[in-house]
Amino acid sequence: MWNTVIAHADMDAFYASVEQLDNPDLRGKSVIVGGTGDRGVVTSASYEARKYGVYAAMPSVQARRLCPEAIFVKGRMDRYVEISRQIRTIFESFTPIVEPLSLDEAFLDLTGTEKVIGGGPLEAARQIKRRVLEATGLVASVGVAPVKMVAKILSDMSKPDGVLVLGPEHLQVFLAPLPVERLWGVGRVTLKRLQGAGIQTIGDLARADAVWLRSRFGSMGTHLRQLALANDAREVIGDWKRKSYGEECTFERDLGIESLDLKRALIAHGEELGRRLRHDNVKARTITLKVKLARPLGGGRYPTLTRSSSSEYATNDGSEISRRAIRLLSRIHEKEAIRLAGVQVHQLERPDTSQLELFDKPLAETRNTRLNRALDSIAKKFGGDAVSRGQVQASKAAPSTRVK
Repeated sequence: MWNTVIAHADMDAFYASVEQLDNPDLRGKSVIVGGTGDRGVVTSASYEARKYGVYAAMPSVQARRLCPEAIFVKGRMDRYVEISRQIRTIFESFTPIVEPLSLDEAFLDLTGTEKVIGGGPLEAARQIKRRVLEATGLVASVGVAPVKMVAKILSDMSKPDGVLVLGPEHLQVFLAPLPVERLWGVGRVTLKRLQGAGIQTIGDLARADAVWLRSRFGSMGTHLRQLALANDAREVIGDWKRKSYGEECTFERDLGIESLDLKRALIAHGEELGRRLRHDNVKARTITLKVKLARPLGGGRYPTLTRSSSSEYATNDGSEISRRAIRLLSRIHEKEAIRLAGVQVHQLERPDTSQLELFDKPLAETRNTRLNRALDSIAKKFGGDAVSRGQVQASKAAPSTRVK
């Protein structure tokens, strides 16, 4: 008996598939979306390229070495956003409770939708795939389970172009043989500790003594054991209040903390965040700056620093977000070269339209409202790069990455 029905829908090689869709000459070929320079990073790879071992976040130099015939494409974020919105509309035709994780994947709470869909979980997954394909020409993989974690594991395992559905009575048997790193929250450090304690599979964790786990790993051990037992109480969150927005990019070359190119990148991120906030009719009070230093720690890792500031006034103005992000640079005392920079916004709220704007926000932002409206209108008609404020371009190793 299904008490909850949760689907995880994930577009297959989304950015690369969009490029193949729009350019028939790329179909059936190894396509890589990302930068081509020495510091380039793979953002997305078609399944033809993946056969050679290419994957997202791999250095482009390594990807080209593995797949010499690959066709590199710069990437068109505006186009990906356009199609992502189409897909989101399709998801919302099945259920109003949709939790997007990125442009190309989301959770859907399908509980109680059987009569509307005309079938159970498997039929729902098939209809989602069919509707997405008909509307966009793109393929999604879908996993359905009573809990979020398992739904996502299933969609990953069903790729490409697959559907996997698992009922509540099979959850623990399914999870038991899987490697323990499949669990949410098991990163490199936790994995090493678990393996050091003799825990290799999810089943090992489920069978472990609860008291011993807590003594060894604290509350994290208790939490992971519950996940291993398929006890995942997390709901699909469709509420806009639970979202954050972010933009980040890796640079083609390391930048100094005082460099103009770094400030230009932050301006570009701020402008894009402003557009996204205004599109969703929300504002943010907290701005977070993220930088990744160029000093390698080994294993492809680099030191990551974050600095945040909150304001009495919420904003969706890109220039204000950019200014606050740039001011946060002064709070980074490590004067090392930077390889990645990003901006995130948090503490979201919807504007109160019953109050006059003049009394709701600073005068400077009020003056920018008409300009933002004009920029949004042009961007909607001609694309986000059609017009922008000055100094918003920066040399990137890959398309700017949207993060939640």
